[in-house]
Amino acid sequence: MNAGKMAFSQVMASIPHWEFQRLTRAHDQADGRRQFSSWDHFLALAFAQMTFRESLRDIEACLTTQSGLAYHLGFRARVTRATLARANEERDWRLFAALAHKLIARARSLYQDEPGVLDLDAPIYAVDSTLIELSLSLCPWANWTGHDAAVKLHLALDLRGPLPAFLAVTSAEHHDVNWLDDLPIEPGSFYVMDRGYVDFRRLRRIADAGAFFVIRERADVRYYVAASRPVDRTTSLRSDQSIRFNSRYVPRNWPDLMRRVSIFDTEESRRLAFWTNQWILPAATIAELYRQRWQIELFFRWVKQSLRIRTFYGTSPNAVRVQLWTAICTYLAIAIARKRLGIRTNLTTFVQVLSLHALSKVPLQELFAKVDTSEAHLDTANQLEFNDLC
Repeated sequence: MNAGKMAFSQVMASIPHWEFQRLTRAHDQADGRRQFSSWDHFLALAFAQMTFRESLRDIEACLTTQSGLAYHLGFRARVTRATLARANEERDWRLFAALAHKLIARARSLYQDEPGVLDLDAPIYAVDSTLIELSLSLCPWANWTGHDAAVKLHLALDLRGPLPAFLAVTSAEHHDVNWLDDLPIEPGSFYVMDRGYVDFRRLRRIADAGAFFVIRERADVRYYVAASRPVDRTTSLRSDQSIRFNSRYVPRNWPDLMRRVSIFDTEESRRLAFWTNQWILPAATIAELYRQRWQIELFFRWVKQSLRIRTFYGTSPNAVRVQLWTAICTYLAIAIARKRLGIRTNLTTFVQVLSLHALSKVPLQELFAKVDTSEAHLDTANQLEFNDLC
């Protein structure tokens, strides 16, 4: 994979060039008439992500200060600030979204041998969304409160990896529960969600597809207890019940019984309850499945800190989406390279080391052979727990 290549080029080798060209022909038919190709465009933004560049001027300066550097990194056209700005405005973001979905499929196939959560053979997806904040004065098209501007990233995170399994970028006012209509449902899988996704018609869709959900209870939905099963109250468990909804509109979409599991959270001194259509697993496992949902919160925090999505290289809707999708693509390319090479370094350290050695002609295996993540000095007081999950 190395053959004298720089570390950046070794990571980009995770993306088959023929596949990228096929996507380009489908989504950017004018690419052959442009001097600055879609591949050069992607490389420039991926380089910016990997080396933590903050602006178009910053990208141009890094790629032009050393003669021949851009060529050895794979660029075949001169990268300038004006060229990048024009490409961000004009090249359709759907090209990079399609690339991200191709990389998702490849990464998930590589990580499928990772141990399952709670020793369950079935895939487990944590479903949630996060706001990507923008400047209201620069991006008035993203205004959603009158005072704030943002777009929303919807994500189903495969907890093996963890890796994005399904994702979309929408306007900030797009309600979370509406995204469930677009979420592919895999039979036998578990979908773990917060109470913002409570919609019984959409939960019925998950159940009818042969999948399971674990979702936090919403207090304003009325029900009565049809049956109760004993639980070990020396643990955090408080109840394991069969309930039936008697709200005005709920029975129309969910006339069946629902399983309700409640626990007492001693750390926060509060009681939590979850609904599920899974009747076989122990109540403690249902509660633990919901606790694993916290991984998606850690993932969002990690992405916002480790990828360049706090400052944007353009202000148009297309430019913002291009940067978001290329950030996801870069993350996936790094994850694929790490897995293919059998590197055990956690993903956060992997990204940090790559940012320092992106231009080094060192095989990635050698670059990380000396990294010992077990030493205490690599940990910091505010480091995310996500490091241990990768």
